[in-house]
Amino acid sequence: MEGLTDTPRKRNTAYKMRIGDLLKGVPFKNEEKFLFLELGDQKISRVNIIANCVDRFIQDGEKKYASLTIDDASGQIRLKSFGEDIEVMKDLVEGDTLQIIGNVREWNEELYIIPEIVKKIDPRWLLVRKLEINETKIDLPEDAGAKNELRTVIMQKIKEAEVEGGIETEKLILDSDAKADAINVEINSLLEGGLIYEPRPGVLRYLG
Repeated sequence: MEGLTDTPRKRNTAYKMRIGDLLKGVPFKNEEKFLFLELGDQKISRVNIIANCVDRFIQDGEKKYASLTIDDASGQIRLKSFGEDIEVMKDLVEGDTLQIIGNVREWNEELYIIPEIVKKIDPRWLLVRKLEINETKIDLPEDAGAKNELRTVIMQKIKEAEVEGGIETEKLILDSDAKADAINVEINSLLEGGLIYEPRPGVLRYLG
């Protein structure tokens, strides 16, 4: 029709991120209006996150509002929806593993996400995403102090898991900010040193 154009609006890139990294960003505003997060040389306004739902609130009355707290072991952030947009979150429950694509917002010094897409996925994708993001990070010279700290953290987690019969290697990787390769190197060193053992593949126990 005359006078109408069909030019699609360009969407910002949805960066694949872990919550802990997202929370390190610095909000950039124009006259109090949030524009984007500055993280290094990146300007982030839209994200693609995989995380578990750990808390849920739905208000389905005259004023519709939904809030979901998500956690990916690196940090927590809230999803917020208003009006008819709460439909994407109404069927979700605590414990669900979710893939979220949405826009980053900030209000009263709280960073949150307005979701566009929220879908349930297999929990194993949490580990896949962490490995995927780790592969894109720049390797820095190894710090001896950081290496010793990582070993201490790994040993502590293995000892704490003794009451549960051990801890899975995947859980160790997910619960740490360190790269998976560094964690595996420390685990192999601890196994060779006889400090821990593997009663079955993928499960670690303290040899005390």
